[in-house]
Amino acid sequence: MKTLIFYATKHGATREIARRIAEEMDGTKLCDLKNDTIPGLADVDYVIIGSSVYAGGVHKEVKNFLSENAAELQCKRFGLFLSGMGASSEKSYFESNFPAVILQKAKAKSFLGGIYDPKKAGFMGRLVMKAVAKQSVYSDTIDNVQIKQFAEVMRA
Repeated sequence: MKTLIFYATKHGATREIARRIAEEMDGTKLCDLKNDTIPGLADVDYVIIGSSVYAGGVHKEVKNFLSENAAELQCKRFGLFLSGMGASSEKSYFESNFPAVILQKAKAKSFLGGIYDPKKAGFMGRLVMKAVAKQSVYSDTIDNVQIKQFAEVMRA
């Protein structure tokens, strides 16, 4: 079984989650939607799409990929994951960023945590995190148990 994980990341947490999912699934390749050449989906059995969430939105590269490949995705086993520090809004993040038809067809949908590193955040990012999330120190909330469960659902 061939699996492709497409992702978009700002500071690297989504790439790390994609890497951990790939470790759980044989024959998996990663594709950075911002920097890599996007391969076709014809020979792919599983497609996983991930994005970090900032201010409630996913990366435009993820939205573009979904709209350009919507028809082909309907014929694939695919899953969606999000990363970030706001897991309490998981349902609304999925509903506001993905078309209903995509959400209904997705085999797995999970919010898998994130990393906040003040050294990677700009001045405004640090201000927002401190004011809104009351977060000012390094924090890693990536959930390895959820990652394993996500991979199991995808393989089933």
